[in-house]
Amino acid sequence: MINTDLSKGYVDIPFEGSDVREEIERLKKEQNAVVLAHYYAEPEIQDIADFVGDSLALAQWAKKTSADVIVMCGVHFMGETAKILCPDRKVLVPDLNAGCSLADSCDAEAFGEFVRNNPDHTVISYVNTTAAVKFHTDIVVTSSNARQIVESLPAEEKIIFGPDRNLGNYINSITGRSMRLWDGACHVHEKFSLEKILDLKKQYPDAKVLAHPECKKVILTVADHIGSTAALLNFAVNDDASTFIVATESGILHEMQKKCPQKTFIPAPPMDSTCACNECNFMRLNTLQKLYNTLRYELPEIQVDENIRERAKLPIERMLEISAELGL
Repeated sequence: MINTDLSKGYVDIPFEGSDVREEIERLKKEQNAVVLAHYYAEPEIQDIADFVGDSLALAQWAKKTSADVIVMCGVHFMGETAKILCPDRKVLVPDLNAGCSLADSCDAEAFGEFVRNNPDHTVISYVNTTAAVKFHTDIVVTSSNARQIVESLPAEEKIIFGPDRNLGNYINSITGRSMRLWDGACHVHEKFSLEKILDLKKQYPDAKVLAHPECKKVILTVADHIGSTAALLNFAVNDDASTFIVATESGILHEMQKKCPQKTFIPAPPMDSTCACNECNFMRLNTLQKLYNTLRYELPEIQVDENIRERAKLPIERMLEISAELGL
């Protein structure tokens, strides 16, 4: 009997001694499937993926792929975004429990009420939200394009920005805007310790600090460069420094090290742990075993209510249009 409880990572290898990676590659070809992975996924997932990127790049790739099956190795909202853009494709995720603390911090019903109470505002939502929140949104943004999209709007335009208060505050500070912010945050980026980062700077005085704008302001004040995961990666590749302290989810260090094997990358530690890095427990739910099962049984599949999908598609497509216009 086949065990289809994919949430527990069971794997059925078709013959003794077979290799999971080889089987994944075989299934991808058989099913005309593409595997997309976020930079925060486990290194072994990144290495077997057909494309690795940040949220903007993953949305762009999902939009243009000709694959019949899209497997999103990230978190649930990323799978939803792919399904919203590609309703005729089968979109799978290795584990439906791979949620997002930032998305969870924005209840769709409450956010809808917040929007209705501010009817004269343009609503900008971070991509790290559910399809139901995107339903109430005018433009979706990612950390790669949020500043540029906000700046593309008239200076006098009233804006609601949700759900990440740290990213919203950062954009307000660098654009001079006064966006109304939803009070949400990412549990990973909220926990970086300024004290521990400063201790690392004492050990590595020439190291540059790279920080994601979802971090608290106190972390951003000591950063040498602030940007999305893709922007931090590009900075590390092109900068002359040889050592970097990285304040974002530690999965990005894998790609940084691959592109810059001669450089040293140190994960910024969290406040409440003796751990030397800060990991997203949701991203870590993506494993090779679950990816194999997902491809073999074509489960779990992402479904989005059609009424929500049609409305949620509009702000995502608007983001992609503006990003293309701005050359992002």
